[in-house]
Amino acid sequence: MSDSVKLSCPACLATNRVATERLKEAPLCGRCRAKLFQGRPLEVDEAGFARLLANTEIPLVVDFWASWCGPCKMMAPVFEKAAAEYEPRARFLKVNTETAQALAARYAIRSIPTLLVIAEGREVARQAGAMDPRSLAQWLERALPN
Repeated sequence: MSDSVKLSCPACLATNRVATERLKEAPLCGRCRAKLFQGRPLEVDEAGFARLLANTEIPLVVDFWASWCGPCKMMAPVFEKAAAEYEPRARFLKVNTETAQALAARYAIRSIPTLLVIAEGREVARQAGAMDPRSLAQWLERALPN
């Protein structure tokens, strides 16, 4: 990482530049003063995803899910806990495949839940199926850049 990174605010989607040494200090958005890291995944639509992808220089961990999916429901608290533990190393997003069908098609999501890690605009890891906390942590350690 460089001396600073760009981050989109989860509340207003404004782009912020934050010094890397201050990432763990609960930085606030320069526009709306919301916390840039909230310790939970952000639920995003296609437009919000595009904005975050374009203006966030830390890796994105994306959970593609649907409300009718049993394994997705089982995975949700595990993913939420991981977000609280891994921020600010990565930004965690949830994409509902029922409402963001074009985005699911763009990333060739064939089963849910499917997790992706996107770093520097490119998919660097993919995992289909629900995971327990230990399996998710192991996968994240392998998938996230150091």
